[in-house]
Amino acid sequence: MSEQNTVTSRRSFLGASALAGVALPHVHAAENNTIQVALVGCGGRGTGAAINALSVTNGPTKLVAMADVVPKKLNDSYDKLKSQFADQVDVPPERRFLGFDAFRQAMDSMKKGDVVILGTPPAFRWVMFSHAIDKGLHTFMEKPVTVDGPTTKRMLKLGELSAQKNLKVGVGLMVRHCRARQELLNRIRNGQIGEIIAMRAYRMGQGGGTAPPKPEGISELAYQISRFHAFLWASGGVFSDYYIHQIDECSWMKGAWPVEAHAVGGRHYRGDSLDQNFDVYSVQYTFPDGTKLYFDGRNMKGARDEFASYAHGSNGSAVISTLSHAPGMTRIYKGQKIPTVTSRKDLPLPEDPNLVWAFPQPEKSPYQWEWDDLMEAIRQDKPYNEVKRGAEASLVASMGRMAAHTGQIVTFDQILNCPHEFAPDVDKLTMDGPAPLQLGPDGKYPVPEPGIKIDREY
Repeated sequence: MSEQNTVTSRRSFLGASALAGVALPHVHAAENNTIQVALVGCGGRGTGAAINALSVTNGPTKLVAMADVVPKKLNDSYDKLKSQFADQVDVPPERRFLGFDAFRQAMDSMKKGDVVILGTPPAFRWVMFSHAIDKGLHTFMEKPVTVDGPTTKRMLKLGELSAQKNLKVGVGLMVRHCRARQELLNRIRNGQIGEIIAMRAYRMGQGGGTAPPKPEGISELAYQISRFHAFLWASGGVFSDYYIHQIDECSWMKGAWPVEAHAVGGRHYRGDSLDQNFDVYSVQYTFPDGTKLYFDGRNMKGARDEFASYAHGSNGSAVISTLSHAPGMTRIYKGQKIPTVTSRKDLPLPEDPNLVWAFPQPEKSPYQWEWDDLMEAIRQDKPYNEVKRGAEASLVASMGRMAAHTGQIVTFDQILNCPHEFAPDVDKLTMDGPAPLQLGPDGKYPVPEPGIKIDREY
């Protein structure tokens, strides 16, 4: 969601659109084989997903509905998409919906078998996915899909229901669709680096997830949604939203989910930010066979950056991610000495006598591959449902986050069964109503206190 300072109330949104709440006829594409798409959540990631959806080459696609709570976001997204895909964007003003009910209106304008993109903050994922299932829509939803144990249980049940209805569902953990990583996985499974004995991953950047004091003229809820990375109820914080990718890709290469997490983290200097995040996180994940994944995350301006994932085996080592999600530049080395790449200035890599294999460059973006695969499954009616692994990846991220925030060892079963639901009434929120999180008497939002708050994160 946008971080702009002005968000109109739901009431004025609905008043601004004469068609809001009016039952609209189903939109039918001119071509029988055209897959129609609705975009719910028009921020950067949602717009990016729409670009990928309109860029598939295995059949025609058309964007026919959009929804958001922020007019500027929706308008900016529409302008960008229309400029790039003029003939594939058919979203007149009456199918650009605003407000907390906008997602329903957008989906209600679609027909069974169409596709909806859910690009809103993850707190709303289960609510919107429920409606997509009711409408018979295939779904692409961004990660994470849950932020706590109760919503994970709910999402797992929804995943089963969507599969029973033969709905195709993609989850935005796009690295699993990367052909370079798939080739690396095959090589690891075939024993090219021996048994995995340790894994490590880093996501260190220049900041993120901050929330300065709320400006005048914006509701508390609208403010928290606009800064959703700052609030655990809305996003799971930077840990869940940023770190899930590398935790997921390492677990994929290992062939198992971690069963427990032991972590440290802390807030060192956040300025006037009122967010709930830590500046640094360091998590030791343990897999069922005892193998460890060491994950380090940091969001500090001026500190050293690194964005990479590695697997160390008994007979060699592998690079899962080199510098970012794309390109993966996956590689296998003899021994354990792997060149460190911290910026594009380190590329191209010099010749290395220990290099055994490297995926050919350039490589296609996994953001596009995941859409190619989803659309192919829809067109060919192949089984395709990523909800379970998306929910489990989200839960494993929450497990590491909770371990850092409480100062306790947290197991997979403990986080799944933790009763603390961050926003239990998220399906009942209205833009002019109260937010799930309130300022304390000290004028600050509650933050994790490891060792003090040990059975909940705040």
